[in-house]
Amino acid sequence: MEKVRITKIFRFEMAHALMGYDGLCSNIHGHSYELRVTVTGEPATATDSPKCGMLMDFSDLKRIVNACIVERFDHALVLNSQSDRELVAQLCRHYRKVELVPYQPTSERMLLHFAEMLRQQLPPNVRLHSLRLGETATSYAEWYAEDNI
Repeated sequence: MEKVRITKIFRFEMAHALMGYDGLCSNIHGHSYELRVTVTGEPATATDSPKCGMLMDFSDLKRIVNACIVERFDHALVLNSQSDRELVAQLCRHYRKVELVPYQPTSERMLLHFAEMLRQQLPPNVRLHSLRLGETATSYAEWYAEDNI
């Protein structure tokens, strides 16, 4: 059987700051992110299955991505866990959704984190092919499984 790819697009709002960065992104600021998740594999062939002909139901992919990524990061302020502890404590007292990550929250590093989370949640017959995270209308980062073998 031949392999196919399916892609689902997700949008979420998120703020971040890049600790120690030498430009404007060292300030807290936000983006309207667009995440494209592409998976690959062979469509189901069992004629008695309601998923016959599908690699994966789009609603199942949506559920996984929403649970792993969107619900956690949408409308969150994401900071490096090494950020100033007093500042983080102050922010946490005033805002409900401050997310600390063990890396600099750039689009590139976030993609690596997203790929790791999604690979653990996908069904065994489905492989994560690529991710594309748009930070602005003209800037995005990409992750491809083939680059990470």
